[in-house]
Amino acid sequence: MARLEVRVYEIPTDGPGGRESDGTLEWSSTTCVIVLAHEGGRTGLGYTYGPAAVGRFVLDELAPIVGDADALKPAQTWSRMNVAIRNAGREGVGAMAVSAVDTALWDLAARLIGVPLVTLLGQVHDEAAIYGSGGFCNYDADRLQEQLGGWARQDVGRVKLKVGRDPHADAARVALAREAIGPHVRLMVDANGAYQAKEAIAWAHRFAGQGVDWLEEPVSSDDLRGLAEVRRQGPPGVMIAAGEYAWDAFDLQRMLDHDAVDALQADVTRCGGFTSFRHVDGLCRAREVPLSAHCAPALSLHAMCAAETALHLEYFHDHVRIESMLFDGVPDPRDGALAPDLSRVGNGLTLKAADVEPLAL
Repeated sequence: MARLEVRVYEIPTDGPGGRESDGTLEWSSTTCVIVLAHEGGRTGLGYTYGPAAVGRFVLDELAPIVGDADALKPAQTWSRMNVAIRNAGREGVGAMAVSAVDTALWDLAARLIGVPLVTLLGQVHDEAAIYGSGGFCNYDADRLQEQLGGWARQDVGRVKLKVGRDPHADAARVALAREAIGPHVRLMVDANGAYQAKEAIAWAHRFAGQGVDWLEEPVSSDDLRGLAEVRRQGPPGVMIAAGEYAWDAFDLQRMLDHDAVDALQADVTRCGGFTSFRHVDGLCRAREVPLSAHCAPALSLHAMCAAETALHLEYFHDHVRIESMLFDGVPDPRDGALAPDLSRVGNGLTLKAADVEPLAL
């Protein structure tokens, strides 16, 4: 019977003027909701990024369920949580709350048993390939090239930049990115749903001519017909990807049912935690579609190394920075990949509570 504790931190961005932007959104900070699950002298750690209301939801709706559960049965507790929040709402805040608690409970179980989290999840891969992700739309040419070129110099074989906010500037920004990373690093773009379907098809062909091989969320993920149309009419060498805004495995299954993507994305801090991520891996295996993990690299790493269909993991600038500020034990990339530290139990992370107290809400 675990006791839940919630910590909430707000981390300002380090973008120009204290802001960052993609094709459809601009922000000045990221709020991180951390769940600590205490039992038997051990503490499991999970988190999500969302409003502080997620923390209130955890304490009000989920803590009583966890308090009556077996700490060594996180999947069972996950099922009970999803049943219990039917009326409170399973999407949005509810999904993020379940995700944070589920990732903490799996970590707690691994620590109680005394094994790395990836071992408990069922390790398939020794490491997870990463791609450097940032290239925000409000970066000037120097900042864009410095960031993407920096990843290339660190032997990260894939990098991604944001597009879609100012389509007139996109081709030039992609050209700057290619100049910075050289001819051999793979180039990816993410529109965050900024285009309409026909516009996205035209851009897919144009990006292909610039050596881009990944177009993420060319249209809104709510527009499954549009996604499928872009996939059908886009150039063969450009993978169409989406899924980061899915709240559960059912959302992601609908993408697969519509043949909307070449690669499916799932966010372990948003789609229901490790338990749900395992379900998504099964869906991808049945359809022979690769699975890419969205953000939260220190948590996603363990899920990806236990996923049979793992493609790569997003090494997102904001979250890399946030995890390094908040936690000890954050893994560092090597040769374009992250590997779990098998000498550490659980996910290997500990909260630097004293250091980050000024950021607490």
